[in-house]
Amino acid sequence: MTPLDKPLKREVTVGDATYTLALDPNGLKLTEKGHRRGVELLWKDLVSGDAALATALQASLEAK
Repeated sequence: MTPLDKPLKREVTVGDATYTLALDPNGLKLTEKGHRRGVELLWKDLVSGDAALATALQASLEAK
């Protein structure tokens, strides 16, 4: 298995929108193509089961 020791970026299309998915040793970040802000999820939150809570908290902070 190849370790994830540096950032890996891929483009993904969902519906009509294009996003950039960045994977790194800390977690993942999904941003709309051409933008900087996006949804970030840490691996520790995903593994612990707190992923939904972390995503909801981040979304509520960005909405303000």
